[in-house]
Amino acid sequence: MSGISLLPILRIGEVIPGNNLADVICDALGLEGSPGLVDHDVVVVTQKIVSKAEGRLVAIDPDDQDAKVALVESEAVRVLRRRGELRITETTHGFICANSGVDLSNVDAGTAALLPIDPDRSARRLRADLKRRLGVEVAVLISDTFGRPWRRGVTDIALGCAGIAAVIDLRGTPDATGRILAATEVCVADELCGAAELVMGKDRGVPVAIVRGVPREWFRDGSVSGEIVRTSGEDLFR
Repeated sequence: MSGISLLPILRIGEVIPGNNLADVICDALGLEGSPGLVDHDVVVVTQKIVSKAEGRLVAIDPDDQDAKVALVESEAVRVLRRRGELRITETTHGFICANSGVDLSNVDAGTAALLPIDPDRSARRLRADLKRRLGVEVAVLISDTFGRPWRRGVTDIALGCAGIAAVIDLRGTPDATGRILAATEVCVADELCGAAELVMGKDRGVPVAIVRGVPREWFRDGSVSGEIVRTSGEDLFR
């Protein structure tokens, strides 16, 4: 691998319910100075614009904390911890996260964004639409910002993926010293989303980025729900 490039797609317009994200992205790619798309690029798209396009928006009074808590709990299949207004929940997708992923940032005042119903399906749809529009074979990752147990700070992870492995299984292969790896599975989908966030940011208005130079062998059918999310039987903390 010669190196990876991180390329923000600038001048993405405001996304509203009913927008076709492939159209929105292609419009930005057609502007002067755009990096364009080539085969084996990975397109990383924030959950927020996917949720907006899919109409996953609800009206809420931002000053009504009881209403916010009720919304968070309605999006959860289980509440694991409560502390004040914070809820650590398990969503219908199997994600363990703060407040069921309900987000009031980067949306109109009085509005909350919910997670996509099926992020893997959303990624597959966008990948197919981009291929139809541009004739390129790319992968798509849908990213969101999550906290992590035992570590401060947040990072972007993958909620959905299409056309690329979510996890690369290195078990049974030798490490740099020739020893056989016994337990190493690398969550490359999360790593790529975290890398893309470096050029997207939280306050720059850049909801789409390209990761270029990813190893070709990573490109295959992939699924966050099928590869990354642990079942409760595998989780030592539930």
